[in-house]
Amino acid sequence: MISLGCAKNLVDAEIMLGTLLKSGAEITNDPATADAVIVNTCSFIDAAQEESVDAILDSAAVREANQRGQALIVSGCLSQRFREELPKLLPEVDAFMGIDQVAQVGELVRDAMARRQAKVQAGLNSKVQGLKSKVARTIAKMDKAKPFGHDLDESLRGTGAFGKTKTVLTSAPSPISHSPFPLLDVTPRPFYIPDYATPRFRLTPRHFAYVKIAEGCNHPCSFCIIPRMRGGHRSRTQADVVAEAKALIKDGVKELNLISQDSTYYGLDLRTNHSRAISSPEKFKAATKSLAADATTLCTLIRELNALRGDFWIRLLYTHPAHWTDDLITTIAECKKVARYVDMPLQHIHDDLLTRMRRETSGQYIRDLIRRIRAGVPGIALRTTFIVGFPGETDAHFQTLLDFIRDTQFERLGVFTYSKEDGTIAGKMTSQLSDKVKQYRREQAMAAQHEVARTVAERFGGKTLKVLIEGKASAKELKAAKVASWEHGLIRGADKDLAQLKGRYLVARGEADAPDIDGRVYVRGKLPLGQFARVKIIGHTDYDLMAEPA
Repeated sequence: MISLGCAKNLVDAEIMLGTLLKSGAEITNDPATADAVIVNTCSFIDAAQEESVDAILDSAAVREANQRGQALIVSGCLSQRFREELPKLLPEVDAFMGIDQVAQVGELVRDAMARRQAKVQAGLNSKVQGLKSKVARTIAKMDKAKPFGHDLDESLRGTGAFGKTKTVLTSAPSPISHSPFPLLDVTPRPFYIPDYATPRFRLTPRHFAYVKIAEGCNHPCSFCIIPRMRGGHRSRTQADVVAEAKALIKDGVKELNLISQDSTYYGLDLRTNHSRAISSPEKFKAATKSLAADATTLCTLIRELNALRGDFWIRLLYTHPAHWTDDLITTIAECKKVARYVDMPLQHIHDDLLTRMRRETSGQYIRDLIRRIRAGVPGIALRTTFIVGFPGETDAHFQTLLDFIRDTQFERLGVFTYSKEDGTIAGKMTSQLSDKVKQYRREQAMAAQHEVARTVAERFGGKTLKVLIEGKASAKELKAAKVASWEHGLIRGADKDLAQLKGRYLVARGEADAPDIDGRVYVRGKLPLGQFARVKIIGHTDYDLMAEPA
């Protein structure tokens, strides 16, 4: 399996692998010898789509060179977003599956393998059909013809079409009448959410795991395609999440990373006769006040997880600023196992841009919220992301953002250049900016954060921190260290100051560092891997800390 994109997509990949293992399949690290290859795709922005197309066509080329009978299956967001068009555009693929089908992957793989064998026996040509760039451009054009809007493709629940989505496409006539064509099994609007009973084969190191507490999103952000791909917000039950957490802790996990599209909305959809139209801070606050005393919320989940026995961190990822409450701030402050860290994408600070983005928060609201969080949870590390080059962003708008970055001093920050997605409201906006302007503004924003990052790192000098030891790193690996993420933008390139790290070091993370997307703590000395340790900070680079055992 090749899994691309975010941690939420990674959990889907883990579920597919667990289901396949349970159905009797073996997992191999050698794609050339596999009977089937699954490419779990991302379609968040254009660059992610291009990477997904690359992976699909590269896999088809490897198959052509090594094993023409190998089945090729495409899953994830690209299948979900272009379910009608992809079978015609990518005839190399034997089956396309959507988000709702991850738990049926065993059946789909067997079906795809049978179809592939029939193609080979029928003598059908399996060569890669076209250039990657041409396929990527065609996909980009396809979205322009699609209608756009947040509430399209409503759930099929309650209709005659519910559960009846599997179709076999015959996109073109063939000289061999019985030839099999790609299988398409994708529901128009997903409704699936995993539960504790779902098999899962973890792809993360043993000491940390991602726990998906909900799926989908109800927000109307004008730049984002996620609600159309992943469906509306749907929470797992609290008991189910806690059961999974208990099993992970028993298995040696030291860090539970809670993830969803909007973790702060968790549980609100479980209330009786719930309405999705509570995205704004005012409506969300009113909805939470009207909840029953025993209602499920992110706060009740965090408190129950915090009460579990063991030494572990609870890390809160993907929170929306519109859904923060005083109760959540108090809960984090009182729960000692919750890492002093918050991931809260803000996207911009100027009111004009926040309105155009449909973020439902004002600049003043954001400033007040940050003040409340820092006052309520002393020492907390705030991580955020911003979008630069959004349609209509003026030099004055951007300057306001730069000033905000310098003044607020975020401990962790990433910057995206705006990606024009034609299936979104923002994609239809006028005043689109050039790539040159967008890239320049990103460089300026990251330069401002670079200065902030060094100041933040300097504050740790001489302090003793609790860290989670990840593994060993050679000097060569340290020199080439870099971090990137589709969801958070490129955070840094190679850091010249890493050259001072000579010899053998351990790689660790503190409470302020989420897996893969934040800085690291490089420890000179010997400590048990996959365990917590106390270290003393003795230096820093631009984004990382250097330490020795305390």
